[in-house]
Amino acid sequence: MAAGQRVLVVDDEPDIVALVTYHLVKAGYRVFTAASGPEAVAAARQDRPDLIVLDLMLPGASGYEVLDQIRTLPDTRHMAVLMLTARQEEADRIQGLSKGADDYLTKPFSPQELVLRVAAILRRTSVGGTQAADALTIGPITIDRAEHRVSVDGRAVELTPTEYKLLLMLAERRGRLEAVWDAAPDIQTRTVDMHVQRLRTKLGSAGDLVETVRGFGYRLKSGRSRPHS
Repeated sequence: MAAGQRVLVVDDEPDIVALVTYHLVKAGYRVFTAASGPEAVAAARQDRPDLIVLDLMLPGASGYEVLDQIRTLPDTRHMAVLMLTARQEEADRIQGLSKGADDYLTKPFSPQELVLRVAAILRRTSVGGTQAADALTIGPITIDRAEHRVSVDGRAVELTPTEYKLLLMLAERRGRLEAVWDAAPDIQTRTVDMHVQRLRTKLGSAGDLVETVRGFGYRLKSGRSRPHS
């Protein structure tokens, strides 16, 4: 549910900020705003939003630079980010996702779609429900569900919220990715592929455990997983 969840909207166009804020508040979110790159970083650290709607073209620092800082700072690196921009080129989408954005929406946009995207990101990045065990091990990969940390052969691996949730879903469900992924159908494949590519890279040699099932999606290769109490 949206109740209590905090969203930071970052854009230097007052009309866009007003439009996004109106629809998010109507959906039950608590909304904060920022109009420049430096202001966005400061607001993220101070207000601790669950998700940031981030424009690319900002005064003071670009959205890419803001995203780099957010993903670097310990107190903000796990925040979910939806990039909102007028740039529609594939290269911009890839760059945003490569830097750790959880999703990408181009202007002009449907306010209803934006609200659905926000809800979908928060569902897949939030950690809720029951936890049968604090940690789950799949080969060299250990997922600490209590601390939201991942390691490979004891080496800590820094993942974005979406990458973490993706790996956890694959580990827990052992099913195809489409069955658990909330995204608009027209961008689903490319967005998922980018996150999987980044996840494999970060896992290093263990990235080979994430298997592509042609025509279906992704799953973890068969292997013994050991829950730890």
